[in-house]
Amino acid sequence: MKVALFIPCYVDQFYPKAAIATLELLEKFGLDVSYPKNQTCCGQPMANSGFEHLTKGCNSLFVENFSGYDYVVCPSGSCVMHIKDHLHIEENEEAAQDIRNKVYELTEFLVDVLKIEKLEASFPYKVGLHQSCHGQRGLKLSQMTELVAEPFSKPGHLLSMVKGLELVELDRKDECCGFGGTFCVTEEAVSVKMGKDRVLDHERNGAEYITAGDLSCLMHMEGILKRRGSKVKIIHIAEILNHHLS
Repeated sequence: MKVALFIPCYVDQFYPKAAIATLELLEKFGLDVSYPKNQTCCGQPMANSGFEHLTKGCNSLFVENFSGYDYVVCPSGSCVMHIKDHLHIEENEEAAQDIRNKVYELTEFLVDVLKIEKLEASFPYKVGLHQSCHGQRGLKLSQMTELVAEPFSKPGHLLSMVKGLELVELDRKDECCGFGGTFCVTEEAVSVKMGKDRVLDHERNGAEYITAGDLSCLMHMEGILKRRGSKVKIIHIAEILNHHLS
């Protein structure tokens, strides 16, 4: 199984430990993982701002970088959803469609493809799980609480295998953090208020760490936590799943 690692630009620049943890985690399961070095932004920021017509170069480069692999795995639900929904190339649509069909968010890949049922990981802390909107409502990584349907959570399923980890129960477990990509720039005040509400829920229920599959959401909440002087920390789920006590 040949797997390509797709690392979003903001993860590469600001949270490289999450990228390294993702690589190490995949390699622990015996996968042949490659990192195409010419990869750049997937084009999501332009598309979110109404300039999807300017992402043709990003799309062509993405196909060039990630063709020929069995799977493309990424530790970011929002970037994966963008590729699944918006990767199109008029002159090579068949190749684009092939990649759209085989790109996976990390927890989705571990649960649905590798079908992981055991993890050699330990993280003895109280953890609040943030269900990012793109992951939950776009990729269906967890059930939405407003639906009368059987609950499930792929990230939660993986975290339940981590030794010593206590998953705290939140009052509003699938509420948006307010980041929303360019929304946090165009509607800063609303974005910050939503983020404060989301952070308070975790603090109120005793979380020592907030985790998620989207570092964009975690970055937003981290800024709020630091400005509040909070002791609560953020950590990407890959870092927990790959964590061992020394």
